[in-house]
Amino acid sequence: MNFLNVSKSKNHLVTAMIVVSAAFGTSCGSGESSLSIPGVKGPNLELQEDNLLISMTFENIQLDGGLRYAIPKYDNSYVEISPDLQSTGTLMNISVSLQDVFNGDLQLLAPQSLPGGRNLPGVSTGSLPAVAFTIPKWKNMAFYLGPKFFGVFIPVNLDIGQDNIISARYYSGNANVGNISLVGKDSNGENSGFVLLLDLSRTVTKRLKNVANQYN
Repeated sequence: MNFLNVSKSKNHLVTAMIVVSAAFGTSCGSGESSLSIPGVKGPNLELQEDNLLISMTFENIQLDGGLRYAIPKYDNSYVEISPDLQSTGTLMNISVSLQDVFNGDLQLLAPQSLPGGRNLPGVSTGSLPAVAFTIPKWKNMAFYLGPKFFGVFIPVNLDIGQDNIISARYYSGNANVGNISLVGKDSNGENSGFVLLLDLSRTVTKRLKNVANQYN
């Protein structure tokens, strides 16, 4: 059964994890959780050779064209947006190279918390080495990377109460591979969105290998 928790940002205790291993040579099924993000379909997770693909559709954002943006410091990764062919919304694909994820140099990046300064949920220190950047329609997107975690914060306009966080387990097949959290607006009425954190621990990696084998 999925776990759901609601808490204030100063007191939230979210176990946030999900994950990736360079040992994957196949793709695994789309991720899922009991948590629905208003105005967003997804995110879905897929492993394609040595790339982690996170995809989602923004139902209330319309674009006439698409662009691909390089992720700063991630030499082989990118964010791509385009009109969704199956709806009037916008499709976002985030392709993260496992070569980048396991690049030790990225561990030396300055630690960052959530945009706006609140603690990163599920991380004892409240922050992880990260890069943040902005593209049109999405202000303050952030990518986090630590010894055991990989994560991404996607800015979305959410009205779930100031500083509230809603969390649920995230699954790949039958394996619990992490958590996804909705983040409410801060005291300035900004920086709401959702954060997907991936666990790089060996235990979860083994579980994901078993899931991936189902799709061979």
